[in-house]
Amino acid sequence: MEHLVVGESIAVHGVCLTVHTVVVGGFECDASAETLARSTLGAIPLGGTVHLERALAVGGRLGGHIVTGHVDGKVKLRNRERIGEALKLGFEIIDTDLGRYIAPKGSVAVDGVSLTVNATNGREFEVVIIPHTLAVTTLGHLMPTDDANLEVDILARYVAQLLPTRGDGPSEDEALLTKLRNSGFM
Repeated sequence: MEHLVVGESIAVHGVCLTVHTVVVGGFECDASAETLARSTLGAIPLGGTVHLERALAVGGRLGGHIVTGHVDGKVKLRNRERIGEALKLGFEIIDTDLGRYIAPKGSVAVDGVSLTVNATNGREFEVVIIPHTLAVTTLGHLMPTDDANLEVDILARYVAQLLPTRGDGPSEDEALLTKLRNSGFM
């Protein structure tokens, strides 16, 4: 956290926050009621372990997908299964219609960690956490019924916003959106 400055954006467990005070060994931020309602920040105990990520510097490498820190909602871990040294996690989306933005081989961020989606089924999706990611994140500590923050792929969000719906039946735009999802494009 060297050279952290007031006004800088920093993702805390996947939630983009603005630094308002820099203190010895840390920083302070404010969180709005919307942020607390849409994320797990309010449930993290004092001294709890979180993921921290500073904003990408212009010209930096993108390793994964573009994560904005604008959490879309929460997910609940439903199951976990060891697969060799990896860990398969199955999540259910809580209280939102975010499943339409998640596609197999697409991207999501769970607690700020960029992940590839292995499978989807409506409001449920699965990811596999590789050993390196298990070693450097808190995802391996999630237990069934734990909540986590979810950010869907920004491209999927914008494509869905640009495709208007018309009438009661599926429109040509909705059919295109379904094709894009099924192709793994989003």
